[in-house]
Amino acid sequence: MDLRRIMETVNMIDNENLDLRTTTMGISLLDCIDSDSDRACQKIYDKITTKAENLVKVARELETEYGIPIANKRITVTPISLIAAASGDSDYVKYAVTLDKAAKAVGVDLIGGFSALVHKGYQNGDRVLIKSIPQALKETERVCSSVNVGSTRSGINMDAVKEMGQIVIENEKINPLNNGNLVIFCNAVEDNPFMAGGFHGVGESDVALNVGVSGPGVVKTALEKVKGASMDVVAETIKQTAFKVTRMGQLVGQEASKRLGVDFGIVDLSLAPTPAQGDSVANILEEIGLESVGTHGTTAALAMLNDAVKKGGIMACSHVGGLSGAFIPESEDAGMIAAAEKGILTVDKLEAMTAVCSVGLDMIAVPGDTPAETISAMIADEAAIGMINNKTTAVRVIPVPGKDVGDSIEFGGLFGYAPIMPVHKESSAAMINRGGRIPAPVHSFKN
Repeated sequence: MDLRRIMETVNMIDNENLDLRTTTMGISLLDCIDSDSDRACQKIYDKITTKAENLVKVARELETEYGIPIANKRITVTPISLIAAASGDSDYVKYAVTLDKAAKAVGVDLIGGFSALVHKGYQNGDRVLIKSIPQALKETERVCSSVNVGSTRSGINMDAVKEMGQIVIENEKINPLNNGNLVIFCNAVEDNPFMAGGFHGVGESDVALNVGVSGPGVVKTALEKVKGASMDVVAETIKQTAFKVTRMGQLVGQEASKRLGVDFGIVDLSLAPTPAQGDSVANILEEIGLESVGTHGTTAALAMLNDAVKKGGIMACSHVGGLSGAFIPESEDAGMIAAAEKGILTVDKLEAMTAVCSVGLDMIAVPGDTPAETISAMIADEAAIGMINNKTTAVRVIPVPGKDVGDSIEFGGLFGYAPIMPVHKESSAAMINRGGRIPAPVHSFKN
């Protein structure tokens, strides 16, 4: 191997916050379905603890051998609304508790899949699972939940949009931080290794190992070397940097799957920030030439960043998947937090930015008296962006009781903190209460 490239990677790890953000094992639970929920839960526990028994051990071995930090070890499972529907239970909290126990037993950080897919309508299991979300998140520590309310192919289920706004408010009454473990999607993907929206799709193999790479600090450092250069040079620099980062993810992912004896799934090459200094997507946009993220030009810079990251990643790896792009959470990213505190970055601007990047309104803290219908309207707006643009969008919004604009909420750990952002006071209730379904766009008909 080229010694220069080796030293370059070592410097990325030591000084530029390069890490493998997650190794995520996806496990199918379809063979755990049982009309007796106690038997089903036992099957679920046994399968997870057997298949993922060595996940953390192997990840730690690879950290030591390659010198590459792996920030999180996670599991995703088949959406529980599909698995539990055969039981006839009136709530699915016991399934969530089972997932939590299994996650603790194998030592992973989070487990995703307490999920429902209702983009075109509900089956009975979906209705039960959604109503179970607040209590399920209350009784667990590591369980993540997601609900897909729309898709380009089917349109947007506005009944589900309305209900999810109400669920967010129910979570707020129990513990507002629980909403950090709940994502509402449009066009959810089946191989997403990132939380809280990860689940293992029914089209996936029985067990697969997916990895998520990240490196905002690496990209920013690379751009510091091309100050004043044209945007063509900026895009090429980002592309080349993403190539190197993705290669690292593919190396670790393939080796981990080999040692675990499972299929290698995908590399998700998303730029995922943390509160650590120098690990910010906002700082990349500012290095491109913005005085502050959120000002005019932010959407254009983000579009170029997202596209260049994907181009570099696709050249580096045969199996790119997940969300793959740039995350722009209000919390977790020091640059985003600073811009929000100054009032430069607003919910409206974040919504515009999500039209050209990954995910959506992510970890947005809003006043505690925000009505459920306003939360639903925010979900509807994001779902519309995803539906029309044939991309994944999502909402992870956190109303904070007793807090208003000017206050903040501390999440701790990778989540950091978030200033409370203003939302529009004008009501959307009459629209949300209409229910029904927003039809799929004309370009969805591609048979």
